Formats: sequence, C-alpha cells, structure tokens
Amino acid sequence: MNGPRELLIFSLDALKCALSLPVVERVIPAVKVSPLPNAPGAVLGIVNIRGRLIPVYDIRLRFNLIKKAVSPSDCLIFVKAGGRTAALMADGVDGVVACAEEDIVGPGEIVPGITQIEGVAKLKDGVALIHDVAKFLSIEEEKALDEALGGK
Repeated sequence: MNGPRELLIFSLDALKCALSLPVVERVIPAVKVSPLPNAPGAVLGIVNIRGRLIPVYDIRLRFNLIKKAVSPSDCLIFVKAGGRTAALMADGVDGVVACAEEDIVGPGEIVPGITQIEGVAKLKDGVALIHDVAKFLSIEEEKALDEALGGK
C-alpha cells in the first residue's frame, strides 16, 4: 500500500477543493487576466508568465458557483493538465495536507456519473472535492482553446 496522498487544498467561496500535489507547479497571487476571444466559456482568459501564455480556467463554473470578479486576494494555481500548463483561479489556498487513501471516497460511490472530480477527501474540518485537471475541458473545448491560442 502506498503512503498518504498529498493534496493542495484551496477554496472557492465556502467550497473546499483539492488537487493532487504532483499536478501542481506553483501558486502565485492573482494577476491581471487578459480576455481571449473565442475561448471556451470555462476559460477566463490568459496570463503572460515569463513569456509563456497560460490559459486561466474559472473552475467556479464547474461547481455551479456564481462568477465573480478577480480580487487581489485571489490566487492562481498553475497545474500540468495533459500536455498543457494551465492556471486555475481560486479564492485562496489553505495549504497541503497528507490524506490516507482510506479517507478518499471515489466519485462513483457518492453520485454515479460524476466525471470532473477524482474523489472526495475526508478532512479534519470537513471534506474537499479532489479536482481532476485532466478532465476539466471537453475535447471540443480543448480544440476551441487551441484555436483561440493560435491553432495547434
């Protein structure tokens, strides 16, 4: 059996979310996001980080949360999603926790058919939805994003 799974815990309003630590590249304070014409609705826009244009996803939409303006207290979580680096806008980052595998419930055990979360982590102070960054955009949205970024 493997050891505990390390998760980066972050918040969207009162919702606690998590990412598997190996997919996280870094976290920075929010910066200005430039709109990207013809991008999928889940993409807020792009940021220029050291000469690289990185798409910024609004994952609030995936959880049916109300869209909100970017605030100086928000942060960007950079993740490796497939072959692409992307940024997720979050209200804040709570830190990293080690979670035993037995404290993670698969999404199908809660509601069959959930596709965009890897599971739910039981934490000392509640639960966190573990987001699956590889499944964030549909194939059609990936194609639209590639076209909006200048084609691939």
